[in-house]
Amino acid sequence: MTTTLTHRLDRTIVIGAPPAAVFKYFTDSARWAAWWGAGSTIDARPGGRVFIKYPGGNEASGEVVDLDPPSRIVFTYGYNSGTPIGPGESRVTIELEKVAQGTKLRLTHALTDAAVREEHVQGWRYQLSLFANIVANEIHAKAVDVVDAWFDAWNETDAAARASRLAAIASPEVRMHDRFSCVDGVDDLTPHIGAAQHFMPGFRLQRSGTLRQCQGVVLADWTASGPDGQARATGTNVFTLAPDGRIDAVTGFWN
Repeated sequence: MTTTLTHRLDRTIVIGAPPAAVFKYFTDSARWAAWWGAGSTIDARPGGRVFIKYPGGNEASGEVVDLDPPSRIVFTYGYNSGTPIGPGESRVTIELEKVAQGTKLRLTHALTDAAVREEHVQGWRYQLSLFANIVANEIHAKAVDVVDAWFDAWNETDAAARASRLAAIASPEVRMHDRFSCVDGVDDLTPHIGAAQHFMPGFRLQRSGTLRQCQGVVLADWTASGPDGQARATGTNVFTLAPDGRIDAVTGFWN
């Protein structure tokens, strides 16, 4: 690539997943295609071909310039049609940094001129948003199991078993807030659940309906049934999931 790249497009996002999980989408063609579009491929080695087939039919290509798993990939990029730039006539650098929320992704797209840069601003805004969702969907593929285990813990009458169940699915500092809860940490949550069972004996909590999930935030409707099996209360819990898939926080809303 001999073209002088005098203009830069910079974008930074945070993805709720570990860097190694994010980086897989730059080295595995199936994951690369999940991000860009069916038929897209990447040969993840210096000099390897980068090919993107957009859902609308446009195609772009380039080659890998540099690869440093799981923190950095550099590749050239351009459109096979030659407009607004030809194959390999720009350079994309993506760097990953581990942060408390997961991974900070920094993208720099070096281009030929200001007009071409402006044509790509919304494209990258959209593409990285799509990317964040696809990674989160994989990281939290078992969210339904985690949520169901949470409700099961509220039905567990043995304190030691309850603590063990919570430790398997929730962060040690998990926060639980609702109309009757303002507790932080498994050590506080375990006896809090026990108290709820003491004052509402025989009540059972369970998920109702399908989960709704977006980038580590999960909505789950629930039903609380009395000893006779009849529904006594309903509501919705908002779960915040950590990059490792465990529950960081729960906010409960009663109907």
